[in-house]
Parts: sequence; structure tokens; C-alpha cells
Amino acid sequence: MLADRFRRARAGAGLAAQAGLAAGLSWWVADSLLDIAQPVFAPISAVVALAASVGQRLRRTVELIIGVAVGILIGDLLIRLVGAGAWQLGLIVTLAVVVAAAVGRSPALVVQAGATAVLIGTLTPSVPNLEVPRVLDALVGGGAALLVTAVLLPLNPLRIVNRAAGPALDLLAEQLDRTAEALRERDAEAARVARDRLRDNKAEMGAFGEAAQGAREAATLSPVYWTAREGPLGRYARSVEPVDRAMRNSGTLIRRAVTLLADGERVPDAMPAAVSALAEAARKLRREFARGAAEPKHCREAALRAVAEAGHAYRAGVDFSGAVVVAQVRTTASDLLVATDVDQDEANRLVRSAFGPLDPSA
Repeated sequence: MLADRFRRARAGAGLAAQAGLAAGLSWWVADSLLDIAQPVFAPISAVVALAASVGQRLRRTVELIIGVAVGILIGDLLIRLVGAGAWQLGLIVTLAVVVAAAVGRSPALVVQAGATAVLIGTLTPSVPNLEVPRVLDALVGGGAALLVTAVLLPLNPLRIVNRAAGPALDLLAEQLDRTAEALRERDAEAARVARDRLRDNKAEMGAFGEAAQGAREAATLSPVYWTAREGPLGRYARSVEPVDRAMRNSGTLIRRAVTLLADGERVPDAMPAAVSALAEAARKLRREFARGAAEPKHCREAALRAVAEAGHAYRAGVDFSGAVVVAQVRTTASDLLVATDVDQDEANRLVRSAFGPLDPSA
């Protein structure tokens, strides 16, 4: 428990440092350079922008500024028309949120519009000319957040995406390993457990996709990582879709393995070996990505070994569901090859070659 908390704290240390630096920088710019009295919303805006998930900070900053502008526009207009008070405040906030929702459905935009409308509606009677400082605060805070993340204290995007890709690929490898063992032991219940766990992959794949998006954003904004865009980061970004397909095709494989075992179909020795090799391919992909390998050749070798074992199983004799398992080994192996930056047509050619003859008598 303590070790888990320490790991979480260490993982959040980079964001904490960025937030502290952005907050201090935005206050200094607004207070010392722009001479805004009590520029509390500048550091708040900086932290709000940084609180966005990695990969959405530029968008969040733009939304924050738009939300502030909408809140000011609605608040200032209605105060001039109906004055200030409790029911006027309710009307101002309602209209600001409605207009913000019409402009864009982002929660950040809507929240900023509503919050700014509250400030305009409650403080304008006692603090005149609040509108311009509020917009400047948002601009300064959002700009400070982007400056910190892009130039002053950029996080290593490769490390971010490695941290997110690991759980997704580990999940795939673990459930394929469990399925291979279930096939060896003729244990349908164990295969069902693997099927259900792999099906529940939204959190892992969501984090992987978000981190890949964040890596692209970080490499685009930060001059430090411009040269990495076409290297490991580019491969990571392109691998999200084929890894997602590998997840779905492996799910079909495992569902058919459950049916195969429940129906008492034949399980040639090469079938669990094929599924095990597929799991090894997923593990190799994770390790080679983590090392930033130029060519993830070990993943490719394991994927093609899985296809070769599937070919042996097919020629040894399989029944209906067994044939589907064999086909899904081929399809998932192709997905993993594409995830290593192999062209789809080339991946299909390699799979056909590794599988061998379709004639069982050959």
C-alpha cells in the first residue's frame, strides 16, 4: 500500500512541478509586468490548463479563454440590461452556460463561462472594469501553462506513453497466456476468466490512446522533442489503432477457445503454443517500445512464430471453433506486425508465408 502511494506520488511529481512553476510565473507576469491588481485568476487558469489530461492542454487553454470571453460577454450585457442581484445572477449564469454549450460541449468551456459569469455578476457592482483583467488573467495563465510544458519544464513524452502503453500490452499478453494454459489443461472456465478480463480493456486502451495523443502534442510544442516525432514517438502514435485491433481480435480468439473447450473439440499441441507465442509477441512489443528500439524485430519474430504454430495446428486437424482460433491467431499477429510499423500488405504477406500450406495433407 505504501509502495503504491509512493509510486503514485512519484508519477505526479512532474505535474506538480509544472503546476507550481506555471502558477508562480503567471502571477509574476500579471502582477509585475501587466500591473493587474490581485491577479488570482492567472495562476488558477494556469493550473486549470495543466490539469487537463496530457494531449489536451492546448485545446483546454483555448477553451478556457473562449469560456472566459463568453462569460464576460453575457455577464456584462445582462448587467447593463437588468442590473445586479440574486435572480439576475441566476439568469446570467444560465444564459452563459447555454451559450457556452452551443459554442462547444467541452466541460472546461462551459465551466469557465459559468464561473466567469458568476464573477462578473457578483463583483462588477463593487469592482468596476473587471472584464479586461479577467481576460488577461486567462491569457496569461494559459500561456504560462503552455510555456512551462513546452519549454521550461517539458515532460519526456516517450516516458509518458511508455507508462500508459505498458498496462494495455501487459493485459493482452497475460490473457493470451491464460488462454494458452486453458487450452493445454482443457479448462473452459479459465478461458472464460481470460475472456472477461480482456473484454474489460477500456481503461487501458483509453490511457494508451490519450498518452499517444499527449506525446504528439508534447513533441509538437516542445523544441526539445521535435526530433523525436518521427522516431519512437511516431511509432507509438501509429501503434494505438493496430494494438486496439489486436485486443478485439484476441477477444474473438478467446471467445472461440471457450466454445472449443466447452464443445470438446480437438486441441492440437501446436494450438496453445501458437497462443503462447502471440502473448510473447505482445510482451516483446512492450519491451522494445520501452527501449525505443529502432526495429522491434523480436516482436515480429514471436508474432510469425505464433502464425507458424497456428499453421501446424491447422494441418494437424481442427474442428469448427478451432479453425476460428487459428484464423484469429493469424489476424492478431498481423495486427501486432502493423503495430511495429510494418505495412499492412507486407504484414499479410509475412503471415501467409509463415502459416505454410493450407492443405492439411501437405
